[in-house]
Amino acid sequence: MSAPSTTRRSFVALALATPLATSVLSACGGSSGPGQAPAGGASMWILTGQPAEGIRTGAVETFNEANPDSEIALSSFQNDAYKAKIRTAIGADQAPTIIPTWGGGGLRDYVGNDQVEDLTSFFEENAELKDKLFASAFAAATVDGKIYAMPCEVVSPIVLFHNKTLFEQVGAQPPTTWEELMALVPVFLDAGIAPFSLGGQSRWTNMMWLEYLYDRIGGAELFTSIYEGQPDGWSQPESIEALTKVQDLVRAGGFVNGFASITADSNADQALLYTGRAAMMLHGSWTYGSMKTDGGDFVTGGHLGFTTFPVVEGGKGDPTASVGNPAGYYAMSARADEEAKTAAKKFFAEGIVTDATTKAWIDSGAVPVVVGSDSGFGSSEDAEWLQFVYDLASGASSFQQSWDQALSPTAADALLENIEKLFALAMTPQEFADAMNAASAS
Repeated sequence: MSAPSTTRRSFVALALATPLATSVLSACGGSSGPGQAPAGGASMWILTGQPAEGIRTGAVETFNEANPDSEIALSSFQNDAYKAKIRTAIGADQAPTIIPTWGGGGLRDYVGNDQVEDLTSFFEENAELKDKLFASAFAAATVDGKIYAMPCEVVSPIVLFHNKTLFEQVGAQPPTTWEELMALVPVFLDAGIAPFSLGGQSRWTNMMWLEYLYDRIGGAELFTSIYEGQPDGWSQPESIEALTKVQDLVRAGGFVNGFASITADSNADQALLYTGRAAMMLHGSWTYGSMKTDGGDFVTGGHLGFTTFPVVEGGKGDPTASVGNPAGYYAMSARADEEAKTAAKKFFAEGIVTDATTKAWIDSGAVPVVVGSDSGFGSSEDAEWLQFVYDLASGASSFQQSWDQALSPTAADALLENIEKLFALAMTPQEFADAMNAASAS
C-alpha cells in the first residue's frame, strides 16, 4: 500500500501550522477563491499529497466535464495547515461547500454549532450509494443517529505486522491471544531481538495498543461509553485492565529499548522491523507501502507477515473488530446556498465513488471503502495484502475510529500527553483514568 504521506495516515494531521493554500483549481482554469462556489456550482477543499491528491483532482475534473452547470471549484491545502484553515473559515462563514473532515469529535463539534448539513435524507434517497460503502465506515460520520458526512476514499486499519524470518529463527508463530503475545517476549529477548518496535516519541503510535486492548477486553461498548461522555468512563474496570496490561508489556521489555525517543515520522520504527532488529510492530496499514519502498526485499521477498490483533482471554470484544481509520470523510457546509448544496449533493452521488476512482485507489496500493472492490485486486502484485485489508475492514463487526480523531480536541490533547506518561511508567492506570475523566468532563 502506498500512502500519500509516509509519516502517517492520509487524512490525519496532528500539528497545526500557518494556513497555506497550495493551489486553486477549476475546470476552466480559473478560481472563485477559497470557500467561494462558482455560479450554479460548489466549492471543495482537499488535502495535498500524491497519489491521493491526483485521484481527488481527477474525480472533480471528470465531474466538471460532465456537469458544466454544476462545477466544483477545487482548492488544495497542505495537510498540516488544513485544520487551522478550516476552523478559521467555518468560524467566519467562509467555509467551502464540501469540507474534508476526520469525522468523530471534530464533526460532533460542527454539528453542535449547526455548521454542517444533515445528510441522512440524502443517503435515504441514494440508498444504492450507501450500500456501496462499508457499513462500518458510517459510525464516525454519524452523530446522534444522523449522518453528517460521506465516507469515501480508502480504509486504513491497524495491523499486527511481523518479520517471518525472525519467527522462523526462534521457531515461533504469530500470537493469536494476549497470553501467547506475552509468552513471546522472553523468547525474542533471549535471542537478542526486540519483541516489538514502537515509535513512542510520536505518542499516537502508543494509542493503537490501547485502542485494541480496550476493544478486546471491553468490546466496542467500552470506548463508545467514553465517547458519549459517560461520567468516569475511563475508570471502568475493563479500562483499568487494559491500561494495566499495556504496562505489563512495557515492564516485561516488550518494546525496543529507547522506544520513547523513536519517531514514527522518520519511519525509524518500520526500519527496526525490516532490518531484523524487532520481531513485530503494531501499526497502520499505510506503512505497507513505505516498507515496500524502503525495506529492500523485505516485502517483495515474502519476509513480511501480517495478522489481526490477538484476543484477550475472557474479554468481551469481538475478534473481528478493528480500529484505525474507517474511511476519508466529506461534510457539507450548512451555510452554503441551495445551488451550491445541490451541486455538492450531485457530486457526492455521482463523482466521488465511481469505477474510475475505485480503480485509481487500488492502483495506488490502497483499499477503497467500496463493497466488492476486491474484485479488482487480482492483477496487483500486492493482492494478498489488499485482500487481507479488505476482509479485515469489510468484515469488521465494529471499526473503532482512532481516538485522537474520535474524541474532542481537548480530550485528544490530554490523551496524547497522558499516554506518554503511561508508557513511561510515570503514571499508574488509575492516575491515567482520573486524568482522562477530568479532561473529558472539561
